[in-house]
Amino acid sequence: MKYLAAYLLLVNAGNTSPSAADIKKVLEAVAIDVEDEKITQLLAEVEGKNVEELIAEGNEKLSSVPTGGAAAPSGGASSAAATEEAAEEAAEEEKEESDDDMGFGLFD
Repeated sequence: MKYLAAYLLLVNAGNTSPSAADIKKVLEAVAIDVEDEKITQLLAEVEGKNVEELIAEGNEKLSSVPTGGAAAPSGGASSAAATEEAAEEAAEEEKEESDDDMGFGLFD
């Protein structure tokens, strides 16, 4: 990722075709250890592509990544049942938290 970031920084700065030496110089300027084979691999993968194509490819790949979280219930009977069940649970919790059976309130 750091190699790609350095490549994109160079392109953004006006260097339309950064070399391995350019990328290495940027990374070493911020005290990052450089692996030459990774720079070579990056340059081979981006050869012949412009930055807009690379960003479009990246966005396409990111759109297929699951973002986690639970699936929301779909509409219909299952949704109504889930809503009713949640209401019943809330009513039970409220009943349990009530201090009416104790005969006094916290702030009485």
